[in-house]
Amino acid sequence: MGRRTVGVCMSVRKMALREIERMERVFSQIEVIADTDVFSLAESYFSDSKFFFERGEYLNAFEAVVIAWAYIDSLLHFSKVKIPDELKDLFTV
Repeated sequence: MGRRTVGVCMSVRKMALREIERMERVFSQIEVIADTDVFSLAESYFSDSKFFFERGEYLNAFEAVVIAWAYIDSLLHFSKVKIPDELKDLFTV
């Protein structure tokens, strides 16, 4: 691997880790108002993101955690879940 490739991999690793840690805070404090299949999908993608990260598949980990984020963001818009006010700046609500 060239120097540039190693640098890009490390950047993706850092971004994936940052987003996984953010979503860990969200999932530990989320309140489900109406259980939906969408919330289950968000949980699954979040779980997948951690699995990929542990395997060193940082791009897949980043993609999966962003998909989990998008599902939670949509659930917030439809008032299906609640999160503490201090976490709302992580979303588009």
